[in-house]
Amino acid sequence: MTEGEVKAWLAEHFDVSRETLASLDLFSELLLDEARRQNLIAHSTIGNFWDRHIRDSAQLLTLAPAEVRSAAWLDLGSGPGLPGIVLALIGDMKMTLVESRTRRAAFLAEAVGALGLSDRVSIEAKRIERVATAPFDVIVARAFAPLPKLLGLANRFAHADTWWLLPKGKTVDEELEAIAGSWQGQFKTVKSATSPDASILVARGIGPGRRQ
Repeated sequence: MTEGEVKAWLAEHFDVSRETLASLDLFSELLLDEARRQNLIAHSTIGNFWDRHIRDSAQLLTLAPAEVRSAAWLDLGSGPGLPGIVLALIGDMKMTLVESRTRRAAFLAEAVGALGLSDRVSIEAKRIERVATAPFDVIVARAFAPLPKLLGLANRFAHADTWWLLPKGKTVDEELEAIAGSWQGQFKTVKSATSPDASILVARGIGPGRRQ
């Protein structure tokens, strides 16, 4: 999709305001400008930025039930704020961004301030192992870690009703097979709206144990 088509898609799915679109424009400008100085996104995706990154991030909100869209969200390995900042601009959740790399965390702080999100978005500029345990209603992680490692690191932030929205590539079935003997819960894969080779793993009720 072109930038204009993505904006039309956002209006259709989320009824976004002109102010929100303007904020997404600003975020895009900030990110693409910073990408000249540090490796925030793959260079090959710059020409298709709005579809590959904005819509790809926003689609996660369509998979979250209404009762958690304004709840506490955790974005692991947020990088330049994908998907966390995009979701926070479109939705009204409280978002915590975890990013251990110093320069990326500095960019996140700059972007959150410039976008007026400081009241709803907080940044943990440290490794996930050093983040204080707290419960979150939704956990998202885009290209953070394979599923066995991700669940091992992040399960302490989940409660019984936490939703996990995890973009995955071609290896999603292999990753699910890898945790079959150690993690149980409800798992469903949904095809990505932006790539035929990608899926989003939607999970709930995750906990240690053999999956039936």
